[in-house]
Amino acid sequence: MANEIWIIPFFGQGHLFPSMELCKHLASRNFKAVMVISSKVSSSVPSSLRQHPLVDIAEVSETPPSDSSPPPQKPSSQPLHRHHAHHSQIAVGLEKLLHDPDSVRPLYAVVDMKMSWTFEIFNRYEIPAVSFFTSGACSAAMEYAMWNAQPLDIKAGETRSLPGLPQEMAITVSDLKRPRFPPEPPRKKFGAERHHPTNPGDKPPWLEEIEPCMGVLINTCNDLEYPFIEYVSNNIGKPVWGVGPLLPEQYWKSAGSVFHDHKIRTNRKSNVTEEEINVWLDTKPHGSVLYISFGTVGGPAKEEYEILAKALEASTRPFIWVVQTNAGLSRGLPGPPQSGSDPEEAYFPHKLNARVGKRGLIIHGWAPQLLILSHPSTGGFLSHCGWNSTVEAVGRGVPFLAWPIRGDQYSDAKLVARYLKVGYLISEDFSQRIKEEDITRGIEKLLSDEDMKQRAVKLSAKFKHGFPTSSVAALDAFGDFIRQKGKATSAH
Repeated sequence: MANEIWIIPFFGQGHLFPSMELCKHLASRNFKAVMVISSKVSSSVPSSLRQHPLVDIAEVSETPPSDSSPPPQKPSSQPLHRHHAHHSQIAVGLEKLLHDPDSVRPLYAVVDMKMSWTFEIFNRYEIPAVSFFTSGACSAAMEYAMWNAQPLDIKAGETRSLPGLPQEMAITVSDLKRPRFPPEPPRKKFGAERHHPTNPGDKPPWLEEIEPCMGVLINTCNDLEYPFIEYVSNNIGKPVWGVGPLLPEQYWKSAGSVFHDHKIRTNRKSNVTEEEINVWLDTKPHGSVLYISFGTVGGPAKEEYEILAKALEASTRPFIWVVQTNAGLSRGLPGPPQSGSDPEEAYFPHKLNARVGKRGLIIHGWAPQLLILSHPSTGGFLSHCGWNSTVEAVGRGVPFLAWPIRGDQYSDAKLVARYLKVGYLISEDFSQRIKEEDITRGIEKLLSDEDMKQRAVKLSAKFKHGFPTSSVAALDAFGDFIRQKGKATSAH
């Protein structure tokens, strides 16, 4: 098929899900979408996507390269010598697919920003590629603007506007302080760890990484981030398309009703079922429940988890707290129960559920986030402001208590609290450890603020008719761009 587009996602959940949705959107425009993924994460791909007539899943084996692998390239261009083992396996798989004389050469490649090292492979085979940002435009715009505005010699009490960005995103000295808790993970050299600058004001690493690409797709829309999309487009000198939020089609069609995650996402291991969660939420008053989740990758420092547990115990508000078994293990955070231990007592925070009774529901492991956010009893979201979580809650009209941990989450939190005005920051200075009173004050302020709730509902109403019209137009424009480039290439 002459109009194949290969999608190269990063392997994290927050990258795979948007990539899957992008495949569907491209397929609906009569492109053959081929998603190239590691066999280790292939179980995340639902059968409905595998059965789609215009979507293929090309699984790359996680085994060492065999004698049948493509011949090695010159060291100067060989990605296997310079990247993480996982990247090496993906690289070998890509080389195999592209080297196969019977395989169809893709018209274009869509490469997750965290997989930008694959640009050199596609360039070697003369296949044009675009970069795909699964996060929003605000974080990229803020990184570029803070770097462009150097020197940022801001004094205490001063507010500095960033030229080209909305006044609401003006920065203070606290924006320049890198949080000490928890420590930032080591910055490795391969693309997966360099998406965000080590320090505010550093040159954004992605700026160099997108140089080989023909344009940029961003997982956002004009209704949420128009000035930031425009800013990025104006400053990188390449076309930019806001093609999101890339959430499941069923999410957009179910506005105003409770969504059941098991319909679209493989049910993961958890100590409670979707039905039990739904029944628990049904017993709580409208808009009364605080939902707490820091995503699947990490969380606050262990000491801050303990402070959060104390704050929730002291509060009178009902809550759902999702405690991930694999989040933050390197910092001594909650892990899976030890062999032979009592699973009811093994999870962190120890015995909090017994102390709060039916007022709290602690989910250990996977949680049906879309169900919780769409339930009328949910009144607020204590969130790290990862981009997927942010757009899911915005689309359901749930206001935020923002507790960012790292990377783009700080910009997302500021976008939510300052620009969209549908949430509060849990602290004005994230270089200091979060205190119990920060949490208790934030919870009360959020759940008692009716104006905030109304603003969140008003913003969500922009999506009541489904997937954003600006993103439909951007995907159409991207399709036209690819076809025109394809015609130009074939003419030569």
